[in-house]
This record gives sequence, structure tokens and C-alpha cells, in this order.
Amino acid sequence: MKSALKSGDRVTLSTLRLLLSALHNEEIKQQRELSTDEILRTVASHCKQRQESIEYFRKGGRTDLLEQEEAELAVLRRMLPEAPSEEEIRAAIRSSIEELGAKGIQDLGKVMKQVMPKVAGRTDGKRVSELAKEILSGG
Repeated sequence: MKSALKSGDRVTLSTLRLLLSALHNEEIKQQRELSTDEILRTVASHCKQRQESIEYFRKGGRTDLLEQEEAELAVLRRMLPEAPSEEEIRAAIRSSIEELGAKGIQDLGKVMKQVMPKVAGRTDGKRVSELAKEILSGG
């Protein structure tokens, strides 16, 4: 925050302030200090909100708001660890399928329950679900 303040980077500064406020509110809600995983989940949640806003602003033709959201998303993404590759996600899904003995799409919930903690905060659950469905249905 200090470097953003000194350099006059208003987007980074406002995004960090918003994130710190969200983290503080989450600590109040939990009534304890947040773990690293909880912090990453909160940052990932804010990234997802920005992505959804970007999608809506594109559809609505609001380029002024679109640019702001994209800038904030870039700041938030710098806070997250590197996202796993698609192949890493597929490997985690296959590993879980083997461990659970999952037979088909009816076991999707069990597989997701085991895979998501491994990739939480680093990738979108929707993408993991799509890949798991593809693998479970024989793809």
C-alpha cells in the first residue's frame, strides 16, 4: 500500500483498501484472525466478482466501468498464487477419482469435495467442475 500511495497509483491503492476492508469484515464475522487459505479465498472471491462485472459491462457496452474493473482484477490477481495448469487440475481430478473409486457422473459431488481444497483460491470451481464432468463421463 505504501508504494502505491507514494507512486500515486490510485487503482492499486483503492483496490487494496477495499480488499483490506473485506478481510477485516471477514475477521469480524469469523471472530478470529483469518488463515492464509481464508485470505486467498477472499481474494479469489473478489477476483470472481470482478470477472462477472467485466462480463456484464462488456454486454452493456460500459467501457468506462470495464476498464476500471479490469485494472482492479489485475491488482487482485497479483495477490494470488499462480493458477494450476489444466493438466495439473486434470491430474488432481484423476487422482481423486482413483482414491474414491468414482464410477461416473453421479460421483461428481464426491470428487469435487476432494479436489477443491487442493486448488481452492488458485482456480475457478466452475472450470474444475467442467473438467471433472468431462473426465467422469469418459472424456
